Amino acid sequence: MYNEKALRLIMDTKNDAVQRWNLSKVAIRYFNLNEMDKFHEISRILLKKSIVAKDSLRIALAYSNIGEYYMGGIGNTDSSFAYYKKAEKVYRKLDKKINLASTYINIALLQNKINDYIRSEHSAIKALEVLKGTSEEYNIYEAYNLIAITAFRQRDYERCLEYHDKALQVANSNKLPKEFHPKAGTFNNIGTIFQEKKDFEKATEYYEKGLKESDLFIDKPTIYAILLDNLAYSKFCANDYSDLPALFYKSLKISDSISYYPGSILSRIRLSEFYFKVKDTTKAKKYAVEALNLSRESKLDESLLFSLEQVAAVDDKKASDYRKEYIMLSDSIHLEERKMQNKFARIEFETDEIVLEKDKAIIQKWTVFWIAVSVLLSGLIFYIFRLRQSRQRELHLLLSRQKADEEIYRLISEYHQKFDEGREKEKRRVARELHDGVLSRLLGIRRSLLVLENKTDSETVRHCINQVAEIQDVEKEVRDIAHSLGRDLFSPKRDYKEFLESVIEEFRNKTSLKIELEIDKTIDWDVFDSRKKLGIYHVLQECLNFMGKKGTSVEIRFYKNVSLLVMEVDGSGFDVENIEKRQVLKDIGIRAKEMSADLRIDSAIGKEIVIKIIVPSGVHTNQNFRL
Repeated sequence: MYNEKALRLIMDTKNDAVQRWNLSKVAIRYFNLNEMDKFHEISRILLKKSIVAKDSLRIALAYSNIGEYYMGGIGNTDSSFAYYKKAEKVYRKLDKKINLASTYINIALLQNKINDYIRSEHSAIKALEVLKGTSEEYNIYEAYNLIAITAFRQRDYERCLEYHDKALQVANSNKLPKEFHPKAGTFNNIGTIFQEKKDFEKATEYYEKGLKESDLFIDKPTIYAILLDNLAYSKFCANDYSDLPALFYKSLKISDSISYYPGSILSRIRLSEFYFKVKDTTKAKKYAVEALNLSRESKLDESLLFSLEQVAAVDDKKASDYRKEYIMLSDSIHLEERKMQNKFARIEFETDEIVLEKDKAIIQKWTVFWIAVSVLLSGLIFYIFRLRQSRQRELHLLLSRQKADEEIYRLISEYHQKFDEGREKEKRRVARELHDGVLSRLLGIRRSLLVLENKTDSETVRHCINQVAEIQDVEKEVRDIAHSLGRDLFSPKRDYKEFLESVIEEFRNKTSLKIELEIDKTIDWDVFDSRKKLGIYHVLQECLNFMGKKGTSVEIRFYKNVSLLVMEVDGSGFDVENIEKRQVLKDIGIRAKEMSADLRIDSAIGKEIVIKIIVPSGVHTNQNFRL
């Protein structure tokens, strides 16, 4: 009633860790009350909620509970094994050693139940390996006990004794709960080994040790009943009939009172053996038949085999029928055991396959992830590498262009220097020709004409007239020299200011654009390096070319100090709205950037356009192009 009320309250709460913890507690309460159906029902609810919440620990606990439920059922051994294998997988992943060891022990019990002793021992050993370094004495005791039982079933009595001794050492440590009476159980198991070895005296000694455990009858009546029955049987086999058959009856009474069917059947079989030996065939048949009927009712196949064997031994008339049934049942049990062993192997294989598939999927997922990351990183590295290459190439081109511009300016300067040198040379040549040729001839003619001061005869006059023709030749020679010299016979040494003026003058001659140039005489052009001088030249050239197509006049001014290059022109003929889109302004911007200069453009519809370029230098210079 209390559990039902608690369950209703728990189910009204939300699916969180607290609710799932409470559900697991309620399930355990039902288990302790032996209400296995309710235990199973709550465990199923816990499993569903844990799966929704992805609560791995509670999922594993639910699997273990369901495995425990099926373990106690008839014909559900494979279902129990399947759920324990699921629990094992989760516990192993969570590294829950205690839970994992308990699961291995339960799996070993199931394997022992179907007589798969090798795998049962292997599972128990796995439990011990997991429990290394822990203080879980109960599970360690259970594992030792299971290994000993599997060794006993394989008739390896020495190994069986070895592990029962280990189990007894754990039991003697007093770390296990007293009410479990582990020593009594181990004494019974050791006694059974000696019973099988026909050492009935030693067997009796261990059975009596077990019976001396205090409160054993109260805490563990089943073990007490088994010890009594085994003690009685050892005495019987040793032909010591003292206390017989009283010990058998005492054991039988306890087993019947607690509905412990394996003990009840075994006591009846042994009573049948006892009475058959003392020649009381009636009672021998009676207890053999009772054992047979109880075995059929309880559906305990192993007990049924023993019962058939005993009833065949005491009932000669039906012995043949019982032996046939015994053989058929034995074959059926062995066949079922093999089927179950195969089922277990298949479940284990499939569980391992699922784990492998999941692990493989996880590995594939991570492989794809790292491949994607590698591809992205490779792409990023390649992009950065190409970007760096592009920037290096751009820098190289920029440096190459700068170097080319400097080389162009140097060549222009050399050209003008050579031009000036050639002009000076030409002047000197003309001077020599005038001095050495024309002047000498004129002096000769003058001397010839001076004769007229002293002589006026016809011969002298005729000679002087011939000198007039000579003067004409000199006149022609002077004219030829003048033509070879050209109009610009005199020029001072050119500087950058003169170079700019020549550029403006040359442009005036090629276009109808009205250009006014004003250059501050105090500007020191030497503070500008060749790169900036060439840049100013290119900007001036770009602006003049542009103005020549679109404007009517332009004013160009160079100022000192703020060093502004200003070009001014009226707005007629300009598309102000699209002016900034023109390639020429982009080119001017590029030139300004190359000079580390600041470009400013002021424009408005119907008004003038002002382009200002501020060029840094030793003497800070602004260059304004006002259009």
